[in-house]
Amino acid sequence: MSRPILVFDSGIGGLSVLAEIRKSLPHSDYCYLFDNARLPYGELEEQVLISGCVKLVCELVARTNAAIVVVACNTASTVVLPALRAHLTIPVVGVVPAIKPAALMSKSKRIGLLATPGTVKRHYTHELISQFADNCHVELFGCSELVMMAEQKVATGVIDISRLAELLVPIVTANLDVLVLGCTHFPMIKAELQQVLGGGVTLLDSGAAIAKRVVTLLTQQNQIVEEHRVSDEVVGLSVMQAFYTKAEISEGLIRTLIDCGFSTIERITTTN
Repeated sequence: MSRPILVFDSGIGGLSVLAEIRKSLPHSDYCYLFDNARLPYGELEEQVLISGCVKLVCELVARTNAAIVVVACNTASTVVLPALRAHLTIPVVGVVPAIKPAALMSKSKRIGLLATPGTVKRHYTHELISQFADNCHVELFGCSELVMMAEQKVATGVIDISRLAELLVPIVTANLDVLVLGCTHFPMIKAELQQVLGGGVTLLDSGAAIAKRVVTLLTQQNQIVEEHRVSDEVVGLSVMQAFYTKAEISEGLIRTLIDCGFSTIERITTTN
């Protein structure tokens, strides 16, 4: 196994980011670590979040000899990145809500950010808005329930559209033309969000931008196998390992991970 790309999230939301990275780097090996025992992150105290994430990620980096860490969680990215970078010598990439491209894309200059309450209230988010969207009217919507709805969809294949419509009423009435999906869970229910919000609202996430950043950093470190050197026989044979922290996960989630290409699905706990 070559040095893998380690993607980390609180739950299954980071699979949306991993999918974007795989489009650019289909022959790389991947580890996906989701701390579902502590989901949702938006409701944890900051120091509890930091200490737990640093311990968990650093132990798996050492175990797998990862080449790079992608923190595919908006909440963790705004809180944990400095501590992780202080403990690791490999690159650590975080998620930034797509405020800048949303402001540039919007014709009405009325945009929204849909995220967890923690991301919505943090100073970092408001700095992004001030820096990149000062010419726009920006509405902020915080909701943790959507995270659990995305988790439920992956586990069961079912989502409560009527409940989703209730949660999105403030967004529907805000008259926006661009909505930033500021949580990596939300692209997992993008089709349902679009169904409720209608075609007049463009949904924007950061997945493609993260993938581009990962490619740049790994190229700088010569960690990418050149595509022309990879024979047709090994295409699609990258090693995919998934690690979770909850006592057990549903059969539906296991099937989803297998369908994504994971050959190893293992519970992980940190050492004391």
